[in-house]
Amino acid sequence: MALVSRYRKMPIIRVEMFEGRTTEQKSELIKELTEGFLRSCGGKRESVQVVITDYSPQDWGVGGHLASEKAKG
Repeated sequence: MALVSRYRKMPIIRVEMFEGRTTEQKSELIKELTEGFLRSCGGKRESVQVVITDYSPQDWGVGGHLASEKAKG
């Protein structure tokens, strides 16, 4: 039971988005997500983890079509 209790205190926030954001934008996003989590759920700042995965529009489908195709019209 102690193991389960320990992992409840280890939140991981996952963000999936199209590539193109700057390092500064990602840094700000990580700060904002961390602060929002702490305000809403509490916990320790050092235990909040944020993982960002960038995707190319040709690697993402929306409504049965590649996102890169939808962008073209």
